[in-house]
This record gives sequence, C-alpha cells and structure tokens, in this order.
Amino acid sequence: MSNAAVPQVDRFFTGTEARYDRWRTLLQQAREWEMSAKQAGAGDANGARVVKSLEDLRQWEDYYAYPGPALLNLLIERATSGEVTGTVRLARTISTAIITHSYRANVGEWDKEEEGLTNLGDRLPVGGEQRAAHRPYFEVLFVSPARPALWRELAQELRKLRRPQDKFVYEPVFVGSFEDAILAVILNGSVEAVVIYDDVPMASQHSNPLLREFLTSYLSATGIEATSLIRGLTLAQALKLIRPELDMYVLSDREVEKTAGSADAACVRRIFYQVEEPLEIHLSILDGIADRYSTPYFDNLQVYAQRPIGTFHALPVARGKSIFKSNWIRDMGEFYGMNLFLAESSATTGGLDSLLEPTGNIKVAQDYAARAFGADHVFFVTNGTSTSNKMVEQALLAPGDIVLVDRNCHKSHHYGAVLTGALPLYVEAYPLTQYSMYGAVPLRTIKKALLDLKAEGKLDRARMLVLTNCTFDGHIYNVERVMEECLAIKPDLIFLWDEAWFGFARWSPFYRRRTAMGAAAILEKKFADPAYRAAYQEQARKLGEDLDPANKKILETRLLANPDKVHMRVYQTNSTHKSMSCLRQGSMVLVKDQDYHTVEEQFHEAVFTHASTSPNLQIIASIDVARRQMELEGYELVNRSMQLALDVRHEVNTHPLVSKYFRVLGADDLIPAEFRNSGFVDYLSPGANWTTAVKALREDEFALDVTRLTLVCGSAGFDGTQFKNLLAAEYDIQLNKTSRNSVLLQTNINNTRSDIAQLMKVLVTISQKIEKRLAQGGSGEREAFAARVRSLMHDVPNLPNFSCFHDSFRENAKSGTSEGDMRTAFFGAYREEQCEHVKLASPEIDKRLKSGPELVSANFVIPYPPGFPIMVPGQVINAETIEFMRKLDVKEIHGYEAGLGLKLLKPSFLSSIKSKGAKNKGAEQKPKPELAHA
Repeated sequence: MSNAAVPQVDRFFTGTEARYDRWRTLLQQAREWEMSAKQAGAGDANGARVVKSLEDLRQWEDYYAYPGPALLNLLIERATSGEVTGTVRLARTISTAIITHSYRANVGEWDKEEEGLTNLGDRLPVGGEQRAAHRPYFEVLFVSPARPALWRELAQELRKLRRPQDKFVYEPVFVGSFEDAILAVILNGSVEAVVIYDDVPMASQHSNPLLREFLTSYLSATGIEATSLIRGLTLAQALKLIRPELDMYVLSDREVEKTAGSADAACVRRIFYQVEEPLEIHLSILDGIADRYSTPYFDNLQVYAQRPIGTFHALPVARGKSIFKSNWIRDMGEFYGMNLFLAESSATTGGLDSLLEPTGNIKVAQDYAARAFGADHVFFVTNGTSTSNKMVEQALLAPGDIVLVDRNCHKSHHYGAVLTGALPLYVEAYPLTQYSMYGAVPLRTIKKALLDLKAEGKLDRARMLVLTNCTFDGHIYNVERVMEECLAIKPDLIFLWDEAWFGFARWSPFYRRRTAMGAAAILEKKFADPAYRAAYQEQARKLGEDLDPANKKILETRLLANPDKVHMRVYQTNSTHKSMSCLRQGSMVLVKDQDYHTVEEQFHEAVFTHASTSPNLQIIASIDVARRQMELEGYELVNRSMQLALDVRHEVNTHPLVSKYFRVLGADDLIPAEFRNSGFVDYLSPGANWTTAVKALREDEFALDVTRLTLVCGSAGFDGTQFKNLLAAEYDIQLNKTSRNSVLLQTNINNTRSDIAQLMKVLVTISQKIEKRLAQGGSGEREAFAARVRSLMHDVPNLPNFSCFHDSFRENAKSGTSEGDMRTAFFGAYREEQCEHVKLASPEIDKRLKSGPELVSANFVIPYPPGFPIMVPGQVINAETIEFMRKLDVKEIHGYEAGLGLKLLKPSFLSSIKSKGAKNKGAEQKPKPELAHA
C-alpha cells in the first residue's frame, strides 16, 4: 500500500480484515515474483514491488504480536537479498498463520534464537504433539518509553512468568508513544489489557497518511495536548474512550499511593510502583481476563449438569430419561444431545438461583452485564424485548401520565400504554414515502410537543419519552442531544430507548456515544463540568431559566440543561439475541436512573408481572455467555460486521450488472440533508474518510447504522415480500423486513465474507435471468417490466400520519395537545355490542368521511409492510388513512379481516363515554393546527 494512496473509510472499519488483505496481496506479489524470476532478468521489477510492500506493511505489523520483529526481519532480509523461494515460503507461512489464527496454538514456537530462525520460518507455528490443551489466547499492549532494543528482553522475561496452571496465554506487543498506543488498540482486536509506563512521548514513529487519519479522528475526542510527555493515567483515560472493556495497568515511579487514590485512577484496574513486582503484574493481567471470562450462571449450570440429581419436580425432560429411554422420541435427544437435558430444571435451589428474585449467580451475572454495558443495573429477560419494554413502562407509568412516543415504534410500546393507562402523545417521524417507510422523529418535533404541554399546564404529567434507537431501517438518534435538550425543558423526564436492534453498538467506538448508556455517561460528565454550568448560565441570561413556550427562539436554539436540576433517568432495552450470541428471546433491561431507589419496588413488581416463573435456563445461560464474548471479542466482531456491510454496499452498487436492478440505499437516501448538518453524505461517497464519518456521528441529528442494508428490489420488478420469498425458496437466503419496493438485510457478528460472496452470486444470477427474460420477451415483456417498476418505485401511496384521538378519549377536546386515553378505547372493543364492522370498499366509508359520524378505530391495524400501526384504538380514521389502506397490496395486515372490514367503535358507545362524564362534556374543538405534532 502506497503512502500516497489513502483508502476510504470503508476499507478500514476493522484492522483485522484489512490486515488479511495486506498479507494476501503480499503473498500474491511474491508468487508473481517467483514466476517471473524463472525468466532471466524478468523478476527484478516484481522483486522491488515485494520489498516496497514489505516496507509499507512493516509499520502496520508493529501493532501485532505475530509474526513479531524476528520473523518479519527475516522475511524482509530474504526479499531484499533476492531469495525468491524463501520469501514465498515464509510469506505463505506467516499469511496462513495470521488468517487461520494457528499461531495462537503454540506461541512458544515464534521466538527462537537467531540461529534457529531459518528453520522456524519454513513451518507453521504449531506444536504438534507438544501442543497443550486449549487455552484462550490474547495480547497485552505494553506502552513503554524504553528503547525498542530492550523490548525483546522484556518480552522474554514476561514469557518466563508463564505457569502450566495459567488458564490463558498472552503475548506482549510493545509500543513507545501515546499515538502508537491509540493505534494499537484501534487496529488490534486481540489486545485485551494495557500496561502503561509513565511519561511516554506523544508522537508516533510512523508517518503513514492512513494511520494519521486514524489518529486525527480519535485524538480529537481526548482533548489531550500534543506537546509534552504523557502520564500513564492520561493515556489510560484516552484508551478507555475507545475500548472501555480493556483492563488498564499503570506503572509509575512517583507517589503511587496518591495516584491510586485520585479520581482519575477510576479507569485503572491496578497501579504498580514501576517493575518491582513483575509476577504480580502477570497475575493481575490473567486475573483481569478471568474476571471478564467468568460466566457465573453458565459456569454453575455446567457443574449442575454433571451432578447426579434426583428430580421430583414438574419437568419430565430434566435429565432426559423420558426422552432417551423412549421408543418414539429418542431422535429428539439424539438431535439436541444429552447436555441440554442434563442442564434443565424447574428448581431454583442447588445453586441455580431465581430469575424473579436473584440473589446468587444470576445476580452476579447481571452485575457483570451492568459493568459491560455501562449501566447501574441490568435485568435478564427470557421472553423477548417486547416483555422488557412492558416491564419498564409498567414500573414507571401510571394511569393519567403522558408518554411521548414514536407512533412507528414496536407494538409492545402501544400495548404498554394500554396496560398502564398512560396517555400516549404520538410524535411523528419524517416520512420516506418513496420507500414506504418512516425515518426517525426530529428533535424539533419532540421539543415542540414538550413546549406545547408546558403551554397547556400539563408538563408535570409528561413522564416519559419512548424512542426506537436504532430504528428497524437503521436510523440512529443523536441520543446525547435529544436527552440534553429535553432535560432543558423538563429536567426529570424519563427516557426509554428501545435498542432492540442496537445492543452490539456498545462495542463500536463509532456508535457507543449514540447508545442510551453511552450518551448518559457523556451527559453525566458534562453536567459535572464547571464550564458547562457557565455555558448554561449564559443561556439562562438570554432565554431565562424557566423557558417560555411562546418564545420561538427556543425551538431554534441548541438548548443546555440546568446541571443543578437535571435527574438522569435513562432506561435501555436490547434484544440480546438479535445482535449477540444469545438464544432467541434473550433480552436485557439496562438502568441508569439516579432515582431508581424511588421506583425499585414497583420495578420488581413489574418483573413479577411479566417474567415467567419457569424461565428457560439455557436462555439465561446464553445471555451470560453473550456478555462474556462481547467483553472479550466484541470490538473486533462488531467492527468486522460493519466492514462486511460496507462490502455489500460497495459490491452491489458498483457491480455493472447487479447495480442495473438493485441498489443499497445510503445515508443520503435515508436521512434528509437538513439532519446531516456536518455535510456528511455517505460512507462510500467520494472523499469520505475517518474524519468526516466520526464528525457526522458526533454532530448530525441522525446517522445511519451501516449494518442495516436497505436493498431496493422494486427496480428489478419485485415487491419486498415477493423478493423475500424468492430468496428463501430458491436460494436459501433469509432476511428480516420488507417494504413495498425493498428488503432489509443486516450483517451481524455471525456473518463471514463467504456469506457476502453467496449474496452477490445470487444477485448476479437473478440479474442475469432478468436480462435474459427482457432480451427474449420482446417489446411486450419490456413494457410490462417498465410498468411494474414504475408501479413499485413511483406510484407509491402517501404514508398516513396519526390523525387524533376521538373527543371521547381526550380529557379536553379544546386542548392543544393530542394525547388520548387509548386504554378505554381498547377495552371498549371487548364488548361486541359496542363495535361494528364496515368493509373498506363500502360507500358508507366515504359517506361517513364526508358527513359523519366519525370513523373511530376499535383496535390496532398494522400492515406488514410497513409494520407500524396506521390505526390505534380510539383514533379517528381520516381520508388519508383510508386511501392508504385501499392502495395497500400486502397480504399481511394484523387487526384487519378483509371479509369483515374495519372494526369500529359504534357512535352510540362513544356517546355513552361522554355521557358518563369521563371526558370533558361538549368539548368538540380539534387540536389547533399550530400545536399539532404530526
């Protein structure tokens, strides 16, 4: 790779994949050199190319333990001396070992004495019969100001400390500067711990432009001066910003007692007085890894499964005897294996603990998860995030509370409002009509809703804001800004972030700040900063401490919250099974609520209400294991999934044939320019680099999760459902969501480059079939195809906004805010005599739209796609919604039976609600247009 050529951001979301490519390229160049060398004098140019590639590659390899300086120097020596065959053999050995990770099996084979290097270079680093039982391998970064010539000696001393009883084995990686330490933890996902000496210099020894691009992007977040020697604690804090899961150890020759007692030392696991205790450093490193490796519940379940248990409880499959001794269902046991049944029980004794009231290993496992995700408390849930959402809402909402909620959120939130009796005030996301989907809710809309409530004297009842982050289609909020500006209007507002699809984001330094827990941590630091308090006081002088809803400047101002009044009350739910190695329905509730002690009892009551008394033990164990994996290798796995997603985008959108019929939408397609204030266009746009990408993720109102891939298929003549079924039936490719003219693909930590190759092969095959059909079908076929594409891509129905709740379900119909009592409407539909059905095509629909009485929905109506409720109980159905329903050509519509028609609440029932005095009698006025939130 030439220093002059700076690849775009899409090639370096993961250092590992880029590293594989560099070594494959080098090996290919070496093979070409070998081929050309057979012709007299023809190999010189290829040899020079190999040497140049090795020089460029060398500066990257300094951040990895293998192959190490000795092997790399030998490879360079062979190449520069013109030893073609030896260069090819050694390059192949190293490349294969790196790609297959075989070097991890016997790390003692790497580092022979100089005289043994020739033999070492010609075989893979595998120990054969001497190979010990598997021990997880990792690397430790040592940041030392010592001369590089001493690093080899230090590495040998560390290896001498290894003991047969060590559960893990590690290799050291040495760097000598602050910048090189930053680069090492970015590029090398195998680094799990960092040992830092005091007073390392700032500047990197490397000058590669791409490395400088990395540094520019990340160092801007640290605020560290680039002029002097760096203290160990300062570097530890900077590294924690990038990878908070890493264990930090500081070695200092100063007053280590005072250093250990400072607030800045909170990010460090242990502080040592220089190198007086090398064995203690070694043991501390292993102990830190063991802490993250520990899975309290899973470990105990494995022990339990090996015990001779007599079962006299209500679970015949426990121990598996009813299965393995059966004449008819033994195949089930053969399929799943014995351990599944040995590890089953309905008991909570014998160390298994209770999910409802954990006091043992489940409690410890939840505490470990809280540490991993940056939360104060974590609760495991075994029946999905639908239940997690309802738990939080039941615990925090009461009848009459107002909850601001995205109308396009998951149905569990709508049912949560029914369950609690809270009044939903729907805030609308911006529409993406061409693709029959919605984006996210603009902050301006949310602020206006809160200010309208304040103008009506109801802000005190606004209890919670519920938003989906990221959305199904990949829209990510600027969570920090949303919470900060909302707290400026209502300092004790509770936030529930439904991050069902975004649990993995904690392990991406790009996305972490846009998660609920990541943003809450940032805001906590902000509110404690005297400079922030001063900035707030300046704002208060201009706008006043008590914001006036009539002041139009408030909507246009980037509001700061009063740090003396705010209460950080943040809840996050994630579907652990959606993005981590967890069994289906595994979910978590993450809590960072400074007032949690005031709601703890009711939170536990909500857990008792919704959690099963017979939870699946394997799901609990898999949540525990998923946390372990993410703490130890989540950084590398997540970055790889992001890289694969960018590979899909690039390959589809640049393939000469596939791109004629398919396209993956970019940020510029899914996020209007008004919400991309940084000027960012897309990750694959010309000129996009680390600096522009990081700037956008910090500043823009919305960002796009690259792992959510909206593949437009309407331009190939397929609607989303049709294309999804085609991929599943004929090509064995499964996917999640569809829209009128697109399907949604996603990459996760399970995907590989082989998966991407298979997808591309299938898209090429389908494109070839389209080409053949159009070529052989004549003008009639081409005209029909064009008409089909036009119908799917251009003749799309407008997406309906939420209209309003019927006056019967509003406290005051003259109110300027649109919240409504959905619970009463929902249960009103439980009486058949209070409902009626009217067919969608009936003239009565049009008559009532024009002359009344109003059409009022009795239930939720959710078409798939787009997958959000276009009608909710108690909602007035307007002409816009009817038009959308009539144009729908989807087969799956929950809450609607075409044979019966729309289920409506009868006008007589609506009148009876009024007559009971439950609502403000005689109030007929609709919300004022200037106060509407749609």
